[in-house]
Amino acid sequence: MATEQSKGVEAFLAGWTPDENPMKACFQELYSCAAGLEASTLAFIARPGVSYSLRPKHQNQSERNLFAIIDVIDDDPAERWLSVCFYGDMISDPDQRGEVIPGGLSGDDGYCFDMYEPDKELVKYLQERLAEAWQNASE
Repeated sequence: MATEQSKGVEAFLAGWTPDENPMKACFQELYSCAAGLEASTLAFIARPGVSYSLRPKHQNQSERNLFAIIDVIDDDPAERWLSVCFYGDMISDPDQRGEVIPGGLSGDDGYCFDMYEPDKELVKYLQERLAEAWQNASE
C-alpha cells in the first residue's frame, strides 16, 4: 500500500522526464535503496525551485529525525543535481569522496556527496553509505 510520502515521490518522478535531466535514474536508485531498508520510514519534502528532499528514518532512532538526506537540487530543473548527506558519526567514507560539513546537519558534523552527472560507481557507494547509516541508526 502506497503511503502519502511514496505517492509524493512517485508524483515527483512522474513529472521528471529523463530528457530534461539524466540525474533522474540516480535519484531513483537511491530512493529504491532507502525505501527497501526495513523498519524505516521516508519523509518527502517538496520545495519546487529549491529542492526535493527524501529523508529516511529508522524506527529505532530517538535522538535524530533522519539518518540521511537525499536532495534533488532544483534551482534549475534542467540542471538538477543530487546532494546526499549523512551525520558524520553514522557513516565511514573509506574512499574519501564526501565533503565534511562541520555543524551542517542540524548542528552536527556531516558528510555530503554532491553528484552533478550520472555516476554509477558513486550511486553504489552511496547505497553502501545508506545501508551503513541505517545500521547505525538502528542501534
